[in-house]
Amino acid sequence: MRAMVFDGTSPVLRPARLAVPTPGPGQVRIAVSACGVCRTDLHVVDGDLPRPKPALVPGHEIVGVVDTLGAGVTGLAPGERVGVPWLGHTCGHCAYCLSQRENLCDNPLFHGYTLDGGYAEYVVADSQYCFRLPDGYDDEHAAPLLCAGLIGYRTLRMAGDAQRLGIYGFGAAAHLVTQIAVAQGRQVYAFTRPGDTAAGQLAMAVGATWAGASDEAPPVTLDAALLFAPVGALVPLALGAVAKGGTVVCGGIHMSDIPRFPYRLLWEERRIVSVANLTREDGQALMRIAATTPLHVHTTPYPLAEANTALGDLRDGTLTGAAVLRVRGG
Repeated sequence: MRAMVFDGTSPVLRPARLAVPTPGPGQVRIAVSACGVCRTDLHVVDGDLPRPKPALVPGHEIVGVVDTLGAGVTGLAPGERVGVPWLGHTCGHCAYCLSQRENLCDNPLFHGYTLDGGYAEYVVADSQYCFRLPDGYDDEHAAPLLCAGLIGYRTLRMAGDAQRLGIYGFGAAAHLVTQIAVAQGRQVYAFTRPGDTAAGQLAMAVGATWAGASDEAPPVTLDAALLFAPVGALVPLALGAVAKGGTVVCGGIHMSDIPRFPYRLLWEERRIVSVANLTREDGQALMRIAATTPLHVHTTPYPLAEANTALGDLRDGTLTGAAVLRVRGG
């Protein structure tokens, strides 16, 4: 099969021909049709996340069709369309798994990091960590739901019932979570990279009340702020924009260091929290929302062979919306 491989020494993926994987017990093999290109993929190949799988196939926003069942698989059948997210396996018996916090599992496995992912024509996955996808989204537009949508949704949930939301970093996750928040009756104030007019236009197009540069003050005091840009310097800015008792939620798996800031920004019961991974319950909940609240998923497609171009465009900040690799025929 065709695949793009990260060797661990260079951020440039190499095209390769690999053996088609065989599913083990409890696994399914999926013929991949599309795979989103996530900022976490960028953190993996740029060395921000330590100890990836050797000779790794990246990618964890995977959409495809079940091709072969491993021994003991029930609940899925060949020919079914499924999505495969970042979380690929949890131990099921640590304190976190036993308290419905599998996203914090002590011994997890992750697609596109410690497991091979979807930058290939086939992938194997634990059948219990695959999601059925809602109708109404073709493969290209379903792919970003598997991480940008999921992490955005979990980040929104951690903001509680906040009504005035600031969103810093307006890309794949932000443009989806904005639509969910607006459908819930909330107001979104979008903060974009200074000079990035395209991101501001996208924010307004998907329902934001206001869009401005990340170094601007919003026109109102915010109840909560969601950070998707991996820039630690945004944390003090967001703290300064939220009201007493407000929450700043850091939605990325990696962020540059947060600079020193005066205690007065944190005082009055403001909070800083992070989001780690996802649970299967998050995935099921988001798929129900996507089925009943049509989301306009803005994508830029690339053929599989141009995965390095997609990663470069994401790194350079020239993307609007989500990058997606067309694996079949691409």
